[in-house]
Amino acid sequence: MSQGLDKFNNLVDSLMTLPSVGKKSALRFAYHMLLSDSFSAMKLSHAIEDALTSIQKCTICGGLSEDEICQICVDDVRESKTLCIVENPKDIFVLEESSAYDGKYFVLETLNQESIEALRDRVKEDTVSEIIFALTPSLANDSIILFIEEKLKDFTISFTKIAQGVPTGVTLENVDMLSLTKALSDRVKV
Repeated sequence: MSQGLDKFNNLVDSLMTLPSVGKKSALRFAYHMLLSDSFSAMKLSHAIEDALTSIQKCTICGGLSEDEICQICVDDVRESKTLCIVENPKDIFVLEESSAYDGKYFVLETLNQESIEALRDRVKEDTVSEIIFALTPSLANDSIILFIEEKLKDFTISFTKIAQGVPTGVTLENVDMLSLTKALSDRVKV
């Protein structure tokens, strides 16, 4: 890269660490921030700093929060007997944006004894009657589902998982074989 522009190169390298940002995009962002819109760049810088110092994981569900407990966990209107297990906090944002779910969440980033105990405590405390697995479809996650079902077998819980299959608006030629097979085997009567 350009000689004598160590700080610019450092900015480009830092931008390249973001998901889906390659060298061309990083250069374009850096030029824009420095030459076209330095006010927005400063605003972005302050927003990142503020988020880094203010955002933490909710002590109950593991989602993101500005407080010790997130707004979803403290919301008494939400259905506490339904618990949706997700892989990471950003999955909560996706599900919330859909407005299709009004229960509570549990983030299962790692499958270890501590997270299983936290899940068991949550199920017991909230007297959970249904667990919805909103995990990325894979054989590994199917194994995780079976493992969790086994660890919670002493509770009276209905276990479900989000449906899989052919996405709306996608032609069959563009659907992977696993999704197509699942769609055929889990077909419903019309």
